[in-house]
Amino acid sequence: MLVGRDLTVRRGSIMALQGVSLELRPRQVFGVLGPNGAGKSTLLATLSGELRPSRGQVLLQGRALSDWPDVERARCLAVLPQSSTLSFAFRVADVVAMGRLPHRTGRNADAIIVAAALAAADAQHLATRSYLELSGGERQRVHLARVLAQLWPGETGQVLMLDEPTSMLDPAHQHSILKAVRAFAAQGAAALVILHDLNLAARYCDRLLLLKDGRPIVAGPPDEVLQAEPLRAVFGLDVLVQRHPELGHPLIIAR
Repeated sequence: MLVGRDLTVRRGSIMALQGVSLELRPRQVFGVLGPNGAGKSTLLATLSGELRPSRGQVLLQGRALSDWPDVERARCLAVLPQSSTLSFAFRVADVVAMGRLPHRTGRNADAIIVAAALAAADAQHLATRSYLELSGGERQRVHLARVLAQLWPGETGQVLMLDEPTSMLDPAHQHSILKAVRAFAAQGAAALVILHDLNLAARYCDRLLLLKDGRPIVAGPPDEVLQAEPLRAVFGLDVLVQRHPELGHPLIIAR
């Protein structure tokens, strides 16, 4: 489990994050929503240790994140940033295998894990392709496979963080990727996903946090968070909230 307590980040005169607290629990997908500039990526960078908070603390398995040695932390915590790219013509399978660098499981075991992670990200057919030949959406799925391979197969105590993993994907792959994240979390890991699509968040997340101007507005299950008033306050959007006729989760319709 990963816990953030009273996280505040100041950048010059700007408060990029103010008093955010959350828990990423095993077997749950935690979604973060908010408009551009709300502090979503700053929150992820703080939770992953890339940014040191001005105030507050991040705990991984009850231990301060700053106390973890790099390799040990990389075996428990994997991050997919908003933009990932490489400038060399690596084979896709070799890119995904980079996720295994913190481990010493051997080439044969790693090859099995790489194949499984590629399949989970719906990218197994790309394994022998050059990374530089891929489209933006294909590259995004390859990098998802890389962070899945880093933690594969997922277990209690591990945390997967994804910054807008669906941003370059077509609708079918948006759903297949988030289904893969849910399946990964079901093995015991905790997952945090930054999303812009309210209906994807409603369908695939167990808990949600709404951010605006670096401040937490409301947090809780989708039924509690995805209500007309908080969505209007955060996004300035007038919406109708109904129930999905088959799945039962909130269905957000812009008026």
